[in-house]
Amino acid sequence: MIVKTPLQSAYEKFRAVVVTTFVFSFAINILLFAAPLYMLQIYDRVLGTRNENTLVMISLITVFMMMVYGILEYIRSRMLVRAGMQFDEVLSQSLFSRAVKMRLSNPNSGADQILSDGDKVREFLTGTGIIAFFDAPWVPVFIIVCFLFHPWLGYLALGGALVIFALALINEYATRQQLRAANNAAHGASQFAATVLQNAEVIRSMGMEKALGERWNQRHGEMLTAQAGASDKAGTIMTFQKFFRMVLQSAILGLGAYLALHQEITPGIMIAASIMMGRALQPVEQGVAQWKQFVTARQAHERLTKMFAMVAGDEERTELPTPQGSITVENLTSFLPGTRTAFLKNINFTVNPGETLAIIGPSGSGKSSLIRHLVGVWPAVAGTVRIDGAEVAHWDAEQLGRYLGYLPQEVRLFAGSISENISRFRESDSESVVKAAMMAGVHDMVLRLPGGYETQVGDNGQQLSGGQRQRVGLARAVYGLPKIVVLDEPNSNLDSEGENALFEAIKLMKAAGVTVVLVTHKTNLLAISDRVLILRDGVMQAFTTPQELFKPTNASVQPMPVPANGVPIQQRA
Repeated sequence: MIVKTPLQSAYEKFRAVVVTTFVFSFAINILLFAAPLYMLQIYDRVLGTRNENTLVMISLITVFMMMVYGILEYIRSRMLVRAGMQFDEVLSQSLFSRAVKMRLSNPNSGADQILSDGDKVREFLTGTGIIAFFDAPWVPVFIIVCFLFHPWLGYLALGGALVIFALALINEYATRQQLRAANNAAHGASQFAATVLQNAEVIRSMGMEKALGERWNQRHGEMLTAQAGASDKAGTIMTFQKFFRMVLQSAILGLGAYLALHQEITPGIMIAASIMMGRALQPVEQGVAQWKQFVTARQAHERLTKMFAMVAGDEERTELPTPQGSITVENLTSFLPGTRTAFLKNINFTVNPGETLAIIGPSGSGKSSLIRHLVGVWPAVAGTVRIDGAEVAHWDAEQLGRYLGYLPQEVRLFAGSISENISRFRESDSESVVKAAMMAGVHDMVLRLPGGYETQVGDNGQQLSGGQRQRVGLARAVYGLPKIVVLDEPNSNLDSEGENALFEAIKLMKAAGVTVVLVTHKTNLLAISDRVLILRDGVMQAFTTPQELFKPTNASVQPMPVPANGVPIQQRA
């Protein structure tokens, strides 16, 4: 059985509207004959007979047909818009989920671009570009009618349509590579600028603005160069196309006049043929005008297809019993995402429910990498991480998330209120939010803010200080009293008041039977830990208790505090 990707399902959903839209396009194009037939009757019947009643009647009929035409155009447009919403509804949720996975597996994978790719495809499917495709099958019909008027008129219309279509193909092949390069360069420049602007304080304070501005200008210039090259070629082709279109319109009138002078056609046919050729060329001209959007949508479609082929969606998982909080790591080996550099090598340990594990080691030893595996952010290359005996990958992410708290080293809050951030943007009650804040020791701090729990933190929590973000992040981690809480250097931005609150929060979690895993360099946190894991260069050096760690080897050996590099030092007195 072939499993459809969400992209294929979205196309299938949209395809259901295509038949209806095609029927409307059929009626719309039939009604387009009203204008040339009206002109034909005016010149060949009304002017010849000078009958005002005939003029009034055919005018009323034509107005009625134009009204029906307008209504059908309106309905067709609304149908496409609604179909686009259904397309987006099928695609958006799975798209966001896979973009997150792409970002986790490789930070430079362009995950943010994937989200906009869905919009690019949808905009094409619901815009004038797709309408040109619906109208394109009628081009031969209008050209055949020109042939029925007179073969010479038909040949002129056919030749004009072929030339304009050829110009579209030339435009595509002439600009394809440069447009692709421009899109890639624009994405790179945008990504670079977003990263740089997130560190505006560092840039301004350390005089890096000019150097980084030149770097951005260089990338931006590459985009402009590629875009200008493509625009120059496209502009040349479009200019010739407009010139040719004007010549063609004049040519069919001139040819019609010549044929009328020789009495091979009537003056009415001359005017009607001119209108008919305009209708025949309209879808072709629309296709040329929308070609850039079509190319952009096609490239977006290719990226989406590739992404769905590479990144699997979350499988339906059987809901497992509520975890008790045991963690088992078996022969864990892992590479840094996007590289082949091993950061963890054959890690083995077990943490029992309710225990507190402190992970220490020098910078770059793999501490943060290890906890990312514990919370299921990074997949293992070899070995497994189990929670209550089940591999992390076998847990439903939404279910496990309810029993898991995580405070990363760099705390990111999201645009919204403090209450929403603490509750993880889920449906919540105020009592649970306040309870989490009090457990994290952040309740009084929140009350001192202008809006209390409704204070808007801004993007990335920019309205709060680093210490405040970390404390709100801790409240988010303990919200709902999870079974497992993982903290990556939770006191890196805390003052003495914040450290005391953190210390009390860990004691409260221990008393509640919560399994706590924390990366720390502080001896006071080691003192309340049940076990200590020492890492160096991704290799486990020891898995012991704080008492064993600080126990002197003989009477003349005194335990020393844990220094900044995280490795306890012992020296002789």
